[in-house]
Amino acid sequence: MNASMESHCIPFHEIPHTTNLFSTFLEDFRRVADYYAHPPTIEGIAEASREVRLDPVVRSAVVEVLREQNSRFSPGGKLDAETARNLDRLAAGAVAIVTGQQVGLFSGRAFSIYKALSIIRCAEEMSRRGTEAVPVYWMATEDHDLAEVNHAFWNTRDGLVRLELPIGEEDKGRPTGEVVLGEGIEAIVATAVSGLAGEFAGEIGAALRESYTPSETYASAFGKLMSRLLAGRGLIFTDPLDARFHRVAGAILERAVRESEPLRDALLERSRELEAAGFHAQVKVTPETTLLFARSAGRREAVRGRNGGFVIGERELSAGALLKAIEIEPELFSPSALLRPIVQDTLLPTAAYLGGPAEIAYLAQAQVVYKRLLGRMPAVLPRASFSIVEPPIARLMSQYELSVADIVAGSQHLRSRMEQKSLPQTLAARFDAAETTLRELLKSCEDPLAKLDSTLVEALHATEAKMLHQLTQLKGKVARAEGFRSGVIARHERALGDSLWPNGGLQERSLCLLPFLAMRGRGLLDDLENLAQIPDSTGSVDCAHGHRVVIP
Repeated sequence: MNASMESHCIPFHEIPHTTNLFSTFLEDFRRVADYYAHPPTIEGIAEASREVRLDPVVRSAVVEVLREQNSRFSPGGKLDAETARNLDRLAAGAVAIVTGQQVGLFSGRAFSIYKALSIIRCAEEMSRRGTEAVPVYWMATEDHDLAEVNHAFWNTRDGLVRLELPIGEEDKGRPTGEVVLGEGIEAIVATAVSGLAGEFAGEIGAALRESYTPSETYASAFGKLMSRLLAGRGLIFTDPLDARFHRVAGAILERAVRESEPLRDALLERSRELEAAGFHAQVKVTPETTLLFARSAGRREAVRGRNGGFVIGERELSAGALLKAIEIEPELFSPSALLRPIVQDTLLPTAAYLGGPAEIAYLAQAQVVYKRLLGRMPAVLPRASFSIVEPPIARLMSQYELSVADIVAGSQHLRSRMEQKSLPQTLAARFDAAETTLRELLKSCEDPLAKLDSTLVEALHATEAKMLHQLTQLKGKVARAEGFRSGVIARHERALGDSLWPNGGLQERSLCLLPFLAMRGRGLLDDLENLAQIPDSTGSVDCAHGHRVVIP
């Protein structure tokens, strides 16, 4: 890590909107251990590695497809040397450390890159400990929610800017990975590049322009940009839309049809178990739920179970007809969120999956699907989580004596803290002096009152508390008047929120990382990778299960 970089840790239970399941997974895993197969530690990954069984024929076929895909993503079509080396290791028997994410515009939200850094660090650590492991990034190209991926948030001097590629009517419902960007992307790229500032803005801007062109899809542009940003780290990208992957995974899709009823019953029971234990079921399961989607008139439609058969849109099929359709054209079918991990691990020798809160929650449900269809489940661990505090924001925090916890606590709390610290120095000193004088005056009355009647001391303390409260209230009103007069507090509050709590959530869940890289360069990725620690059973690894605040 850069010697000038500071960091500290915030437990997730102190961050608003953290679910009970996620905080329990991090802090008291034994309470949720029945929903997973291995503990979320280095030792858990080693356990899972010993259970990996992948047909050599499947392994060889998958690696060849991955060579083609990653060559297409690499500049000039030349496979990155470290990625090529890791593909060779994968072919020779290495296990995979996997993460995945939707193919968001301009790399999407910052945690898309934090996920990549997490699996790179984890694979390196496992290899160092004697288990050959490579990092594999599963691009969720089969997802059809374009509204989730067609935008990116830039934090500028003028506040948050949403860069968005409009959704064409013809693209609604289609897998995002095959949607072509079109001519409209050029203007958005130009706006994005003009919004980059810093020593490395030219380098990051060039990567954007090279990756996001009208002929690219969301998948190919994402793969190209991420390959450029993370070059030299040996990361392997996977696009599951490839028809060859569908043919390999076809048998699992067919089993999901044949065993749809017991799978649905097991998932309904798991949802009841989670809710009875005080947790939540991330993915809603109903009596019509199956684990498949199908392409119908170009759109991705859920396959529903009904009256012993199946329904796709308005079309009814028998089990036999559905199985035949999968056999003939497996590329027209794709897994739901609860089956996707099993399909992924049918193709890959996965020893660990590193995910965010939502993924860790739905994997608690998917465990029953793993058990029935695959007979094994990888270790599940949390990805690294960061908030980056740039120098201007750090100076504001210092000026108002704020922590990140103050900023995420809500606007009312934050505004009150800022107002208290915004009084002119002479006026603030007078209030402080008045408080000291008041405390000393009432303290001097304590002994005489105690001699007169000991019960009066309690009344004195109550009076002191009320008087100090009134003084604080007055101080706040004066501060608000000063802030309103100048407008400075409002501007500063907005700047703090836009940077560290944008859209009412953690920075990593809204902001794109590219503007940070434009300022700091790819060296920032080295520093973050070094901080992406993997927990072990001793509990000695600092902040492996927390949210890390980083000050470059």
